[in-house]
Amino acid sequence: MTVTSTAVRPPTVVRVRRAVADARALTWRNLLTYVRLPQLVVFSTIQPIMFVLIFRYVFGGAIQPPPGQSYVNFLMPGIFVQSVAFGAVGTGIGLAEDMGKGLIERFRSLPMAQSSVLAGRTTADLARNVFVVFLMAVVGFLVGFRAGTGPLPFLAGVALLLLFGYALSWVFVLVGLGAANAETAQAVAFPTLFPLVFASSAFVPVESMPGWLQAFAANQPVSVTVDAVRALMLGGPTISPVLQSSAWTLGILAVFVPLAARRYRRAI
Repeated sequence: MTVTSTAVRPPTVVRVRRAVADARALTWRNLLTYVRLPQLVVFSTIQPIMFVLIFRYVFGGAIQPPPGQSYVNFLMPGIFVQSVAFGAVGTGIGLAEDMGKGLIERFRSLPMAQSSVLAGRTTADLARNVFVVFLMAVVGFLVGFRAGTGPLPFLAGVALLLLFGYALSWVFVLVGLGAANAETAQAVAFPTLFPLVFASSAFVPVESMPGWLQAFAANQPVSVTVDAVRALMLGGPTISPVLQSSAWTLGILAVFVPLAARRYRRAI
């Protein structure tokens, strides 16, 4: 009589705990990359700081903000959203670079949850965005930005834009997994993101745009999120823009997380 042994699958709770522990380890690994290569953080902060200074002191005098608002107050919520949006591009670039170096194949050979690779990458970039937003808030206050709604609504606006940036990271996970290398990922990502950022309400009122562009600019996810962050930080009706931004964010996550996971399984 031959007795065959079968491996007992761990309970669901145990698997979830292991997956969380693996994701935490890879998050820490990705954060250490920023510590060892601080220029990665420096480059991701120089660009938004330059945008603040250029729009505040060069273009600001030529742009008419909505009545009752200073341009710097109008500008900074747009800069916050722009910063996390462009930061999301780094997720795809970093993932494409890891794949090019063979790190993904090494992770696959380890006894770890495969979901932790993408979760660790996106969580680390979320932590980086927290630092970038904090730095941009300091810069904004130095150039005259003043929130008019109090600390709790301000923090709610920060949470909303960070969640939006996290959702965009999953979009660029898909880009990074489909790119041949980091340069290709960057070449694909920026032309995709530029129209969303600049054809939005981030830097100028939508009403100042040509009529044929206003319908797109007013309803695309970057504008909706900028408007929601503006309402939370500066005042005004908040329920409608916050709900719209949340719907866009949850919709992006619902679509791109499964797509990225499936593309990852095929890539490895």
